[in-house]
Amino acid sequence: MKNAIKMLMVLNLVFGFALTGYAGGPYGVDERKVIIEGSTTVLPIAQAAAETFMRQNPDTEIVVRGGGSGVGIASLIDKNCDIADSSRAIKDSELDKAVTNGVNPKAHVIAMDGLAVIVNPANPLNALSRKQIRDIYTGNISNWKDLGGNDQKIVVVSRDSSSGTFEAFGVLVLEGQKTRPDALMQASNQAVASVVAHTQGAIGYVGLGYISSEVKALRVDGILPSKETVLTDKYPVSRPLYMYTNGAVTGTTRDFIDFIMSKEGQKIVDEQGYVGLK
Repeated sequence: MKNAIKMLMVLNLVFGFALTGYAGGPYGVDERKVIIEGSTTVLPIAQAAAETFMRQNPDTEIVVRGGGSGVGIASLIDKNCDIADSSRAIKDSELDKAVTNGVNPKAHVIAMDGLAVIVNPANPLNALSRKQIRDIYTGNISNWKDLGGNDQKIVVVSRDSSSGTFEAFGVLVLEGQKTRPDALMQASNQAVASVVAHTQGAIGYVGLGYISSEVKALRVDGILPSKETVLTDKYPVSRPLYMYTNGAVTGTTRDFIDFIMSKEGQKIVDEQGYVGLK
């Protein structure tokens, strides 16, 4: 997992009551309630785990929201959530804000993921190199014919800048270069997949859990994204997925993190299309 190690250092779907009036977790009196917010990549894992956890612990309430990694981390720093889902490591600037606000972000790596580069199934191409993908996203290539495909304009679909997926793609594929200004910026993995599925000339990128028959995942540098290629560090666009808490938490928040890391929780990770750690 060398590529992933380099990066270590919902949609508003709600389970239970809305955030308004929240008095749970470490910042309130009801420690049986946990607020989770952030990455739409981690969202399916958090949703499925919350459903199972609440069935097993009917006296608890788990609220799950998306919004993006940056949104989740900001919420943790502002003490508005107990767990921040993130598909990237926390930034130094965010750590500085956290310290100023009396928050000590603690990272829990809960899964591995591969960023799948997807196109519409009508696209005849099956593979691209990272350089070719970078040339598309930075504006150097704008027609599929330049890559051996149809004479068709490339419709570039990207995550928005608050997304950890956007930042991971920027590091692992774009190598720090900026996404072309005419890219269609989307607020979630599902939105990216939907646009690509309904637009013949489109290209996008999503977490493994969002690959479906409605889109075609390309080989990147000759490697197809899959659980096996991510786990063996063969797929070149891989990353860890995180849940951040404020320090070494206790109570229901701790129980939920322990559940995610358990054999049962890691099975849920696998069932959602991601790569479990166990």
